[in-house]
Amino acid sequence: MAKSAAEPALVPLPAARLRRRCDPAAFGFETTNELEPLDGFLGQERALEALDFGTSIERAGFNLFVLGRPATGRHTRVRRYLVELAARRPAPADWVYVNDFDLPQRPKAMSLPSGRAAALREGMAEAIEDLSTALPAVFDSDEYRRRRRGIDEESEEAQEQAVEGLRKEAGRRGVALLHTPLGFALAPLRDGQVVKPEVFNAWPEAEQREVHRVITELQETLRGVLERMPRLDKERRKKLRELDREFAAVAVDHGLADLVQAFADLPAVGRHLEAVREDLVENAGLFTAPGVEEALQAGHAAEQGELRRYEINVLVSNGHDGGAPVVQEDHPTLPNLLGRIEHLQQMGTLVTNFTLIKAGALHRANGGYLLLDAHRLLVEPLAWPALKRALRNGRIVVESLGEYLSLVSTVSLEPEPIPFAAKVVLFGERLVYYLLSELDPDFPEIFKVAVDFGDEVAHNEDTLTAYARLIAAMVKREQLLPFDRTGVARLLEHSGRLAEDAERLSVRLGPIADLAREADHLARQEAAPAIAAAHVARAERAARRRLDRLREKHQEAMVRDILLIDSDGEKVGQVNGLSVVSLGSNAFGQPSRISARVRLGAGRVVDIERETELGGPLHSKGVLILSGLLAARYALDWPVSLAASLVFEQSYGGVEGDSASAAEGCALLSAIAELPLRQDLAITGSINQFGEIQAIGGVNEKTEGFFELCTARGLTGRQGVIVPAANVQHLMLRDEVVAACAEGRFAVYAVAHLDQAVSLLTGRAAGERGADGLFPPETVNRLVEDRLIGLAQRRLELARRAEEAKGAEE
Repeated sequence: MAKSAAEPALVPLPAARLRRRCDPAAFGFETTNELEPLDGFLGQERALEALDFGTSIERAGFNLFVLGRPATGRHTRVRRYLVELAARRPAPADWVYVNDFDLPQRPKAMSLPSGRAAALREGMAEAIEDLSTALPAVFDSDEYRRRRRGIDEESEEAQEQAVEGLRKEAGRRGVALLHTPLGFALAPLRDGQVVKPEVFNAWPEAEQREVHRVITELQETLRGVLERMPRLDKERRKKLRELDREFAAVAVDHGLADLVQAFADLPAVGRHLEAVREDLVENAGLFTAPGVEEALQAGHAAEQGELRRYEINVLVSNGHDGGAPVVQEDHPTLPNLLGRIEHLQQMGTLVTNFTLIKAGALHRANGGYLLLDAHRLLVEPLAWPALKRALRNGRIVVESLGEYLSLVSTVSLEPEPIPFAAKVVLFGERLVYYLLSELDPDFPEIFKVAVDFGDEVAHNEDTLTAYARLIAAMVKREQLLPFDRTGVARLLEHSGRLAEDAERLSVRLGPIADLAREADHLARQEAAPAIAAAHVARAERAARRRLDRLREKHQEAMVRDILLIDSDGEKVGQVNGLSVVSLGSNAFGQPSRISARVRLGAGRVVDIERETELGGPLHSKGVLILSGLLAARYALDWPVSLAASLVFEQSYGGVEGDSASAAEGCALLSAIAELPLRQDLAITGSINQFGEIQAIGGVNEKTEGFFELCTARGLTGRQGVIVPAANVQHLMLRDEVVAACAEGRFAVYAVAHLDQAVSLLTGRAAGERGADGLFPPETVNRLVEDRLIGLAQRRLELARRAEEAKGAEE
C-alpha cells in the first residue's frame, strides 16, 4: 500500500537567517581613526602572486593582463604597487632624436644615460648661440680680412698678368688689345696708334693678309686667356672656402669644446658632435645671415629653419624623480602609443623635420611599466596591431595614421626605431581576456601572465578586521569623517549585499566608496563627529530612491490591477513567479503571473514564450527539463497524453533564464491535478529532471519585489516567498523585509525539492511513491498521476474507436 503519512510542514526561515548582521561589539575600536590604514590588497593572494611573478620575470612575452569586474580597485591598487616597485628600480636611459646630415629624412635615435639628454640639448643650444656671435666676429676680424684680401689680390694679379702678357705680345706684333664694353678686341696698330678701318683698307693686300693672320693667332691666344679666367676665379673661391673653413674650424672647435669634453664618455654623442662640427664648418655662412644672432639671443631659434638641424630633440628624459617610469595612457590612439610626426604649414605646403617628432606612451614607459585599458585600446583603429608589433619586435616605430591610410601626400620622415623593453599591463574584464585568448593567436604569446582579481572574500573575523582597515585607508585618502564601529558594521553588511552572499564580502570598492562619500555628506549636514550606521542606512535608501521611479511605476500598475498579479486567494494553474529587472546600476524584483492550461493531447508541453520567439534558450531549456521530469515521474506505464501550455502573462519583452522553471512546474502540476495554488506566495528557483530545486541569482531583489507589492496592498501575515534552500546562504535582505518577517507579517520559505514547494502552495502533502508503486491517496502527486492516467486511457479509447470506425467503413 502507498504511504499516507503526513509530511512535515515547512516553517518560515528565522529572521536571523535573512540577513547576516555584523556585530559592532566585535570590533576593538571606536572609530576608524584608531586603525592602521590598509592600502594593500584584501583577499587577493592569487592576484598578488601573479603580479609579483609577472613584474619580476625578465622574459619576452611575460606581459600582464589584469582581469576582473569593474570597480574592484584593480587600477588603483596595481598602479600603487607598480609605483612602489618602480621607485626601487634604476631610471632607464634617455632617448633623443638628432639630425642625420647625410640622410635628413631618416633622423637618428640616440640613447644617453638617465638625466643627461637635457644637458646635451641645453649645451648644444648654448654652443649654437655662442657661435652666432663668434663666427660673425671671426669673419669680421682684421686677420681674416687681410688674408681674404690677399687671395683676391692674388687672383686679380694673376688675371692681369695673363692679359698684360697678351697685350705686350700683340703690341710687339703690331696689334692692339682693346678692352671694350663688349669684351676684348684686337685691332691693327701703327706708330702706337690704332689704325682706323678706312686706313687699314687702304693698305696693301699682302700687308692686310699678314695682319689678319697675326690677329687670328692672337685671338686663339686670347681665347685661352679668357678660358683661364674662370679657373682662376674657381681657384680663388676654393681658397676662400678653405680660408672660411680654417677660420670657422677655430671658432667651432672652441664653441664645441666644453660639450665634447662633457660627453667624452659617450661614443655615440662624440660621433654626432663630430658630424655637427663638420656641418658647422662647412655651413658657417648660415651664421652670417642678417638677424641670426638677434633671433637666437631672443629665443627664436625655431624661426631659423636652417639652424634647427643642430638641435637635440629630447624624446624622453628620465631621472628627474628617480626610478623607472609608470605610465598610464587613458586614450591609447595610435599616435598616443607610438608617437607622432607633426607638420608645419609653410607657403601652402606641409613641412616637417626631426624636431617635430613627439614621444608616445611606449617611449615614455620604456624601461618601466605601461598601463592600458584593454577595451579602450581595442576600439582605437590600428592601435592593438601596433602594440603587438612593438612587443613582438622589441622596438618602437613611429607610424603615421594618415600615411598608413594614404591620407597625407606630403613628404614625411622615417625616424630610426627605438628598442622597446617595458612591462605592458592591460586591464580588462574577464570576457575581454577570454575572447582575446580564443580569437587572437598572438595574445597568449605576448600576454602570458593573467592577474585575476576576485570579486569577493570570505566573511570571517580576520577579513572583517582587514576590511575595517581598508575603510580607514579610504577615509584618510578621501578626507572623510571617521566611521564609528556601527558605521563600519553597516558598510560591511552592504558589502555582503553587493556580494549577494551572506558568507562573502564584496571587494568591489567603487560602490563601497560611493556609499561612504554619501554617508559622509549626511553626517556633515548633521555636524556629527563620526559616520554611524544610521548615516549609512540613510545613504542606502537615498541612493535607491534616486533610481526607484521605474520600479514604483511598475508596482503602481500592479496595485491598480493594470498588471494582473494576485497576492491573496487561490487559483488553479496559476502561480506568482519572480524575475529581476536590471537597468544600469539599478536592479529590482518583479512579480510575474505564470499560468498553465492542460487538455488531452499527444504529450507536448508548449512554451508560448518560445513559440513567439520571446523566450531565450535558457528559459526554453527549463521548460524542456520540466517536460522530462513530468514524463519520467508520473504514469510510467502510460503514454504521456496531455497538451499543456505555459506562459508569462502580460510579458511583452524577452524572457530568459531558468529561474522560473520551479514556478512553471508548480503551475503545471496544479493544472493537471486541478488543485488551486496559494496566490499569497511567490516562488523562484530552477528545477532539474529529478525535481530538485536549484539556486538562482537575484534572490534578494526577487524577494523584496514581492514584499513591496504585498506591502503596498497590505500585509496579511500569510504572504511570503519560496526560495531554493541553496540560496539561503545568499540572503541579505533589506531591514524592512527582515523586520516584517520577525514580526510574522511576511515569510521566506526555503525548499530543496519541487514536492516541498507544491505542498506549501496547495496546502496538502505532495506524497512519495510507496512500495506498491503508488503515491498516497489524495496527495498532490497521486492526483497528478491519476489525471495523467485518465488522459492516457481516454486517448487510447479514442484511438480504439477511431480504429473500429475505420474498419467498419472498409
